Amino acid sequence: MSTKDFIEKDYYKVLGVPKDATEAEIKKAYRKLAREFHPDANKGNAKAEERFKEISEANDILGDPKKRKEYDEARALFGSGGFRPGPGAGGSFNFDLGDLFGGTGSTPQGGGFGGGIGDVFGGLFNRGGTTGTRTQPRRGQDIESEVTLSFTEAIEGATVPLRMSSQAPCKACSGTGDKNGTPRVCPTCVGTGQVARGSGGGFSLTDPCPDCKGRGLIAEHPCMECKGSGRAKSSRTMQVRIPAGVTDGQRIRLRGKGAPGERGGPAGDLYVVVHVGEHPVFGRKGDNLTVTVPVTFAEAALGGEVRVPTLGGPPVTLKLPPGTPNGRTMRARGKGAVRKDGTRGDLLVTVEVRVPKDVSGKARDALEAYREATAGEDPRAELFEAAKGD
Repeated sequence: MSTKDFIEKDYYKVLGVPKDATEAEIKKAYRKLAREFHPDANKGNAKAEERFKEISEANDILGDPKKRKEYDEARALFGSGGFRPGPGAGGSFNFDLGDLFGGTGSTPQGGGFGGGIGDVFGGLFNRGGTTGTRTQPRRGQDIESEVTLSFTEAIEGATVPLRMSSQAPCKACSGTGDKNGTPRVCPTCVGTGQVARGSGGGFSLTDPCPDCKGRGLIAEHPCMECKGSGRAKSSRTMQVRIPAGVTDGQRIRLRGKGAPGERGGPAGDLYVVVHVGEHPVFGRKGDNLTVTVPVTFAEAALGGEVRVPTLGGPPVTLKLPPGTPNGRTMRARGKGAVRKDGTRGDLLVTVEVRVPKDVSGKARDALEAYREATAGEDPRAELFEAAKGD
């Protein structure tokens, strides 16, 4: 990414969100657009692929609070024209943004910026506070993928295969771009990968070199596989471990599992968005699992012990106190989801008193006797008293 791109591109517009959008709104907008323009869903559509790259670039900046802050500050400082050259000893001077982002970081008045603004923005421009770092090893791109887990897999953790496509060094030319493996230094940019462009008013911006496309090298005999770019599309399947306790929609970062870097640079990161299926018996509230257990009227009224199923383990027995009301929730400790520290949440057991549809024989006689014995009780008396007092 060139300095010009960073300052002039409106990443908020790319994702279709306002400048004061929350992290959740940015994440939601990115996921929606990524699914729509993903290369796997638009095979052979070059425009969709280019749009996907643009969306990913915008998310890389706005999805990281630190990068987003630096982007907003840079846009406010330079994008609006708020920083302009002033008269020097000769009435004017030339100013190269490369000096600002890669130099000492001193102001014309002598005030210092500590390590230099280049130290702040170096990670974003892959420049590390120096000029001409295009010839240095370059980090690979980040990749985002999705995986769907069963409810049990999400609670216990799982290792799943992921098939991913990304740009990697061309195997035919070993990433040189030249079929003979001997590219030469680009004479236009002298191997830096960048050229200066005057923007008027004494400013000078840098753009990727048009001759070598920012690589700093030119292939005399372009490789037939990668057309001299040194990069080719590569597909691979890798086993990814999803930690226990993940939730639906969670985004997991796996360092160094993204696209391979260039010229010995480190690989990018892999981001995996997890989707979790439902369970026919259990639900989830944070680190706790939930289950509804039916009990008879006699168990609720007289008390007793009930067996309760657990996820992936033996049943537990809970003691039901006499007079347990319908909807009461009890807790089986340590039978919930796995937390980050390795401990487990609890299993929340909700009691549901089941009323039989058909009652006959001795059961009916017993209920009739119970109704006669409690004929003087009115469970709705307090309800009407409360209604009068309002």
